[in-house]
Amino acid sequence: MVTVMMLSLPLNAQTTVNRLPTSELRGVWLTNIDSDVLFARDRLQNSLQKLDDLNFNTVYPAVWNWGYTLYPSQVAAKVIGRSLDPTPGLQGRDMLQEIVTEGHKRGLTVIPWFEFGFMAPADSLLAKNRPQWLTNRRNGSRIVKEGIHDRVWLNPFRPDVQQFILDLIVEIAKNYDIDGIQFDDHFGLPSELGYDAYTVALYRKEHRGKAPPKNPLDREWLNWRANKITKFMERVFKAVKTVNKNCLISVAPNPQRFSYDFFLADWQKWERMGLIEELVLQIYRDDLKVFVKELEYPEVKAAKSHIPVSIGILTGLKNRSISMEQIQTQVQKVRERNFAGVSFFFYETLWNLSQEKAETRQATWQQIFPTPAKYPNLLLGWKP
Repeated sequence: MVTVMMLSLPLNAQTTVNRLPTSELRGVWLTNIDSDVLFARDRLQNSLQKLDDLNFNTVYPAVWNWGYTLYPSQVAAKVIGRSLDPTPGLQGRDMLQEIVTEGHKRGLTVIPWFEFGFMAPADSLLAKNRPQWLTNRRNGSRIVKEGIHDRVWLNPFRPDVQQFILDLIVEIAKNYDIDGIQFDDHFGLPSELGYDAYTVALYRKEHRGKAPPKNPLDREWLNWRANKITKFMERVFKAVKTVNKNCLISVAPNPQRFSYDFFLADWQKWERMGLIEELVLQIYRDDLKVFVKELEYPEVKAAKSHIPVSIGILTGLKNRSISMEQIQTQVQKVRERNFAGVSFFFYETLWNLSQEKAETRQATWQQIFPTPAKYPNLLLGWKP
């Protein structure tokens, strides 16, 4: 009877039923913004244990944030003047090594998240010590607002900036037993920027003296800058694989049209070139129709045929509680379409920062992930 029932199910439903217990990404981002999970050894260890108990299998800890590394970095020490974020809870520790050690003990996949990419706080030591590294708008202004925060952006077209970012990435891939490293839209550049003297001169050199278009969304100007960032992604991929061939390159962007038009992050092209080995698409939407529509974009379906594609789901923000009912519904929509799994932003809102009781939310997570599942390993049998 069970066999007959299974055969009567649609193919995608059969696949979902068969796959869930054995292979599904169940990730969560660990950040130092509106969260203290990283700031004490015992708290971190207990949090990893709780995730394991609830059958999560992957963590994405932030390692580059607010203009600092969250792990002791010789590269950062030379360039920034500090080897570690000055937050008291990180001092005298190697938070990343703790996550690798304790996470692997529990069978968790550990993929450090290079959260800020080319972005930095406007008042950071990095911005103050390297003003020549910053890019600007056509009117010369540099500040980009992110909520209430003033941000600036390192120029991703400068060789010295690229080398600094590359050195940070290689340092992590070489010195830690990580399973991968993750980038997002901040590995691009807001498209309103790129009018600094260095970039303008480079553009003129490659366009017979012609200046960049006044319109920052001009298609050729967008494409020129996006292609430069793509070439840097190639360098990153090769450099990481040289020092750690088993370190996956993961990208967690917004949908393609937004990433490309507003951040010059052409992840669709990166995927086609074989530069991405895991895609975790951020679809932070309350409207279920919009959420489902973005699951079904052609470029998303195309990527699914090549690599594991999972969906990033918002579980809440500091001042924005999201119900477990909405989260559970979105997980179900993802599973119905046979994605590789789901990841949640961010740890603190799984059950701590919420209008619902922590016990209630944890009980629902047990319903969503009733049994353990393995991380979907791309390296087995996949060739770019």
